[in-house]
Amino acid sequence: MFLDVQGVIKAFDPSSGDGVVIRDTDLSEFNLAPDALEGSLFRMLRQGQRVLFTLDSSGAATKLRFGSERDMETPGA
Repeated sequence: MFLDVQGVIKAFDPSSGDGVVIRDTDLSEFNLAPDALEGSLFRMLRQGQRVLFTLDSSGAATKLRFGSERDMETPGA
């Protein structure tokens, strides 16, 4: 079973597609899966951008979508 998770982008390299997202609930960091932006409205990600994502079977963040607007503060703050 895959769960939707909310977090923020910690880093993203547009040339390689590599990136890291931080989960809101416990500040865990997850690498972006190679297909993380496939089928997404996103073409670029910026540091601090709020996203919803799914963890795949390897524990990587995939299926990125726009995150909630209601809580835009830094995780853990």
